[in-house]
Amino acid sequence: MNILKNLGFGANNKPTPSMENSAIAQGTDDDVPAPGQQFAQFGAGCFWGVELAFQRVPGVTKTEVGYSQGFMHNPCYEDVCSGTTNHNEVVRVQYDPKECSFDTLLDVFWARHDPTTLNRQGNDVGTQYRSGIYFYIPDQELAAKESMEKQQKLLNRKIVTEILPARKFYRAEEYHQQYLAKGGRFGFKQSSEKGCNDPIRCYG
Repeated sequence: MNILKNLGFGANNKPTPSMENSAIAQGTDDDVPAPGQQFAQFGAGCFWGVELAFQRVPGVTKTEVGYSQGFMHNPCYEDVCSGTTNHNEVVRVQYDPKECSFDTLLDVFWARHDPTTLNRQGNDVGTQYRSGIYFYIPDQELAAKESMEKQQKLLNRKIVTEILPARKFYRAEEYHQQYLAKGGRFGFKQSSEKGCNDPIRCYG
């Protein structure tokens, strides 16, 4: 069997993340928002429902789902689901600060998930489902920490949300983008209209 493995049979031949790739993955997000806009990243469990919640917010001009905070350069969905890359499923939100405050985004974030469950949201278990706020500017960091302190006073369990600088954002595969608005698993489109309050069906 060892001979077969040496020949590549029955072995996982995917290269392990190198130090160089890890440094790239842990670098800052070098994408640039549209003029007058700002970015923010949020991890709050499966990114499908989280994205739809942010799509509905007035002043949010673009949303993308992807992977961040991990060690592998250019990961795919299967890599992230393996639990070996430390990536989180995140939504990168682009918003107009003149129309939408960061505090508004934080309110949506807290309302959308349970921030007291470590690496888990409901039946979704794994590091890719952890609660996280990833900031681009100092004002976002300060607002996130103040907001978490307020939330903690409302809950009887410790919040485990991580608040960290935004890292390189790897856009998820196209079929994940606006997944629920496009119909989800069962083909029933859910509204992404601004201000919509319809209940979000997590998987469609």
